[in-house]
Amino acid sequence: MSTNPSSALAPSARLKTLLSRIRRFDGLPPEVQERIAASASPRRFAAGQVIYIEGEPAEFFYLLERGWVKATRMSRDGREQAMLFLEAGEIFGDIAVFSGTTYPGTVVALEDVDAWALPAGELLELTQQFPALAMAVIRHLSDRVLHYISLVEDLSLRNVEARLANTLLQHAEAHGGQLIVPRRDWTTFDEMAVRLGTVRDVLSRGLKTLESEGLLRVEKQAIVLLDPKGLAERGHR
Repeated sequence: MSTNPSSALAPSARLKTLLSRIRRFDGLPPEVQERIAASASPRRFAAGQVIYIEGEPAEFFYLLERGWVKATRMSRDGREQAMLFLEAGEIFGDIAVFSGTTYPGTVVALEDVDAWALPAGELLELTQQFPALAMAVIRHLSDRVLHYISLVEDLSLRNVEARLANTLLQHAEAHGGQLIVPRRDWTTFDEMAVRLGTVRDVLSRGLKTLESEGLLRVEKQAIVLLDPKGLAERGHR
């Protein structure tokens, strides 16, 4: 199991370090950071553990310190559709907290996860007291809206190969002079299919198509992007 580099710090220092890594929250005034640190509590979830279930009351807002989680919804026919895959330095549970509704999806730990849980009532109170926090939340929610617009566009207008090309480019990392997408323990073909709104067999055919076109190479530990420009063009078909 990987270690958390912030684990040696005091809890409040850990949370402040985390806040400095979160987009839109990295410029919060020290007073706001102190209030969040005083109210949030650390939580640990094992790989595969459900953090909350679609339809449950939104009691907490979460800040992800370590690991990956996924947020999904179930269709009427029992099919799982991914909404978000989040890594350390992200937040979740916010939409339901501010809309005053239940959680719109189920969130599951994909690997061992460390997170901080801030009570919903405390977050609402803090946003009323501190305009800087309210503005950070508004900007973050705007990012989420843009993400969901893009997701709807992908699912409705693009085929699996195009969606796959875009997803691979979004998660590519430079390594040894190549662009690769590392295959983590949880990135099975089934999980990738959920992410793309399809099924395993269709995903497998999509990968083979892109590989036959010389755009990528599937290896045991990674997917190597051989032609990023070609993948980008494929993603906009």
